[in-house]
Amino acid sequence: MNEIVERTLDRKLERTAENLRKNNMQAYIAQDCAEAVKIAESLMNEGDTITCGGSQSLAESGVLDLMRSGKYNFLDRSKAADRAETEAIYRAAFSADVYLTSANAVTENGELYNVDGNSNRVAAICYGPKSVIVVAGYNKLVRDIDEAVKRVKCQAAPPNADRLSCDTPCSKTGECVSLRAGGDMPSGCRSEGRICCNYVVSAQQRHKDRIKVILVKEILGF
Repeated sequence: MNEIVERTLDRKLERTAENLRKNNMQAYIAQDCAEAVKIAESLMNEGDTITCGGSQSLAESGVLDLMRSGKYNFLDRSKAADRAETEAIYRAAFSADVYLTSANAVTENGELYNVDGNSNRVAAICYGPKSVIVVAGYNKLVRDIDEAVKRVKCQAAPPNADRLSCDTPCSKTGECVSLRAGGDMPSGCRSEGRICCNYVVSAQQRHKDRIKVILVKEILGF
């Protein structure tokens, strides 16, 4: 990375981390994925019951491998035999010791922005698990919520819909149909496979340090 670009990124990461802390969230900056895994490991205890939302970032960073290392009681929905078992894991997440996820966007103001279809992920971020660990690459950083909304409609939702084989307009065109109509945050398609159903902004937290955010100086996920 160019030195000037890296210095600018470092300042942005530091500013974001400081504002996350002001919002009662723990914040860490990892220089690479290996460091992110070490930080995540330091935030969990062996034997903890852990689970996660669907996340490309967890897989790419190596955190998912840590979760599957055998050190933890991992409620792994990918091992579910059927939809009923998957739903049971979704509900069991609320009593987990640790819930791991990424974020669709992280604002420099110290807010997390997440959009969900099934909404098991945003529900667990808001309430239930004793601890929530968010792993986000620097590509998730945005200036504010307005930029976060645009990021989801243009950069996060289309590839995620494609990854999940959802028959939505964005999976085919690469952007939300609402953009051309000047739509606001919740506007979008009428598809049965729509993945943008519930919108959550995590701002200042009542339960200090329950949410831990690991900002990684690598591109992760969508």
